[in-house]
Amino acid sequence: MSLIKDLEWRYATKKFDPSKKVDQKLVDEIIKAAWLAPTSSGLQPFKVIEITNQELKDKIVPIAYNQQQVADASHVLVFAAWDNYTENRIDTIYGKITKDRGQDENQYTPYTDRLKKAYLNRDAQENFEHAARQAYIAFGFAMAMAAELKVDSTPMEGFDEKELDKLLNLNKEGLKSVTILPLGYRDEANDWLVNLKKVRHPEADFLIQVK
Repeated sequence: MSLIKDLEWRYATKKFDPSKKVDQKLVDEIIKAAWLAPTSSGLQPFKVIEITNQELKDKIVPIAYNQQQVADASHVLVFAAWDNYTENRIDTIYGKITKDRGQDENQYTPYTDRLKKAYLNRDAQENFEHAARQAYIAFGFAMAMAAELKVDSTPMEGFDEKELDKLLNLNKEGLKSVTILPLGYRDEANDWLVNLKKVRHPEADFLIQVK
């Protein structure tokens, strides 16, 4: 089945069947798709937190404005971005790049010097917002992979970021939550959205062609 067909199949699941669990191998594939997503300058400035603990999922529900999908999902992925760019974070990933590629450790020094000059002179909020945009790219890859594997998902921005960060101790990791992605299988009998037509702006209005 093509990716387009998979994306036509997926929808923002409103009701998961809590009795149906996603095989861990499928979840691993979804996370790997996020891991392989491109990021600006290859910095990969975010992490994915995988949650299966039911007690913890239950605690997230009120933080997510009582969206029950968090509790009913098989797995919950939280995408959390760096709270800021630092010299050490830039050097760490480029140290790994040169090592894994068998390159001289100074191969990218002129480039990383430019990155540091650009990023380290900006305020933390601007840098976090840039990192968050990179996390969103991976978030999209994860949803697409889930659709291909016929695993349902619900993209969530509706939650109290500060409370979630506190619950997951993300501040200690220098991270701030960006999005939540519950994964599971739809409860077709009780999900009001499952059979409704997917509606988007007309393609003619969506696309602007410049020739």
